[in-house]
Amino acid sequence: MTELNALQIDTGPEPTHTVIWLHGLGANGHDFEPIVPEFTFAKETAIRFIFPHAPELPVTINGGMVMPAWYDILAMDIDRKVDTNQLKKSAEQVAQFIEAEIARGIPSENIVVGGFSQGGAVAYELALSYPQSLGGLFALSTYFATADTINLSEANRNIPVFVAHGSFDPVVAEALGQAAVKRLQAMGYQPQYQSYGMEHSLCLEEVRDMDAFLARWVTEI
Repeated sequence: MTELNALQIDTGPEPTHTVIWLHGLGANGHDFEPIVPEFTFAKETAIRFIFPHAPELPVTINGGMVMPAWYDILAMDIDRKVDTNQLKKSAEQVAQFIEAEIARGIPSENIVVGGFSQGGAVAYELALSYPQSLGGLFALSTYFATADTINLSEANRNIPVFVAHGSFDPVVAEALGQAAVKRLQAMGYQPQYQSYGMEHSLCLEEVRDMDAFLARWVTEI
C-alpha cells in the first residue's frame, strides 16, 4: 500500500497525545497548520499534530482534473455520489499513521482522528471502524459517506464525536451534516453537534469549541 506524506507539528517535547487531521478536496496538510497555535489544550499538554497530504487523483465533478483528493466525487447530488472504494482505501492509508503512533509509544486512546469536508468523510470511516479504541473523532463541514457500508468497531462504540457545520455552507449543505448526526444517533453514538453562521470554512467560535472538546479528551485519559 502506498504511504502518504504528512506535515507533523509537535507542541512540546515527547508528545503524549496525537491528533490526525485530514484536509478537504484540493487542499493539503498545510491547510489547518495555522490553527495549531490557537488551541489552548495543546499549550498545556505536548500534542503531536499530523496533517496527512491526500494523494493526487482525477476528480469527476471537476472535469477529471487531477488534484489532492481522498476519493473521487462522481456527482454533486444531495447524497453525494462518491467512490467509496477509494474512500476506504484512503482510510486504510491514514490508518498507517495511527499504527505508526502506537509503535512510537502513543496509546490508541491518546489518538484522535478528524477531518474537514472530504477529510471528514474519511475520518468517519476510519475512526468508527478502527479495531482499537481511539480517543475521539471530529467531523467538520462534512457528511457520512459510508454510513450504509461501514463495518463498525466494537472498540469505538463509545467514542466521543464532535460534529460541526456552517449554516450557510454552499459546498456541503448543513443538511448533510445533520443527517450524519441522525445516523450516528441511530447507531448508538452520542455526537456533539454545533452549527455556526459561516460558509464552507472554520471560524474562531468553532476552534474554541474544538479546543474544549479536545481538552476533555486529554484530561479524561
